[in-house]
Amino acid sequence: MTAATTTAPRQAHATLSRLTFGGILRSEWIKLRSLRSTFWCYLFILVINVGFALLVSSLIGDTTGGQQGPGSRIATTGGGSEALTVITAGLSLSALLSAVLGALMITGEYGTGMIKSTFTADPKRLGALFGKALVFGVVTFVVGFVSMILAALVAAPGLSNAKVTLDWGDSQVWLALVGGTGYLALAGLLAYGLGAIIRSSAGGIAAGIGLLFVVPIVLQIVTSLTQAKWIQNVSTFLPGNAGGKIYAYGGGKASVVDGLVTLDATQGLLVIVGWVVVVMALATLLVKRRDA
Repeated sequence: MTAATTTAPRQAHATLSRLTFGGILRSEWIKLRSLRSTFWCYLFILVINVGFALLVSSLIGDTTGGQQGPGSRIATTGGGSEALTVITAGLSLSALLSAVLGALMITGEYGTGMIKSTFTADPKRLGALFGKALVFGVVTFVVGFVSMILAALVAAPGLSNAKVTLDWGDSQVWLALVGGTGYLALAGLLAYGLGAIIRSSAGGIAAGIGLLFVVPIVLQIVTSLTQAKWIQNVSTFLPGNAGGKIYAYGGGKASVVDGLVTLDATQGLLVIVGWVVVVMALATLLVKRRDA
């Protein structure tokens, strides 16, 4: 009777203390909210996307009477492509902040030693690694989408003055807005995977920013000097350049002309998703094998 009485509470306790993926997600959500860097990075993403859209739309100038005003800086032809160019003007810079936050999501725990507690609670480690990535990716997508909608709303008056039409019923507009938001989340997840590999905040941030922004600029300079087509093709498949296809109006058309490869939106999405998958696979392997 005594054995039966003590066994039941132990089983109940074991059931209650069993770690579930839902519990990991709740834990990571609490961690994300408690980080001061989270608030500031997401706030700056909102400010940059909305601010750049407002600034660029104001630079288009008044085209009353078919003539651009004296303050005009941007030539427009009145299409959805021009409207999306204005609305997504800040995406490249806000993707930088997403990459910084993505790297900090995992490297911050390595820096403070909290990762030991995290992996003690989840000895298999994969739940914590992917739960953290899922929470970060979803929250970044939501914040990015809100910022894109706000950017479109604040840019509307300037676009209207320049006789640039933003058709909310155009499916290509919504695909571009969602694509831009997806690019933000994927850039952050790429830096998150690099941070899990390097385990250093400075190293993770430098690797993420370097891969997304510095390497394309370096290759562009080398291409202009050497005119080497293979370098230009390599640059096309970098995550930053491929990601830019996702939020372009219409996405462009895939082609190979004179040995130069051009991606469309679907191929651009597959390329950047491939980068994230490869980096996360390597991060998973190393997280499983290395000590915390």
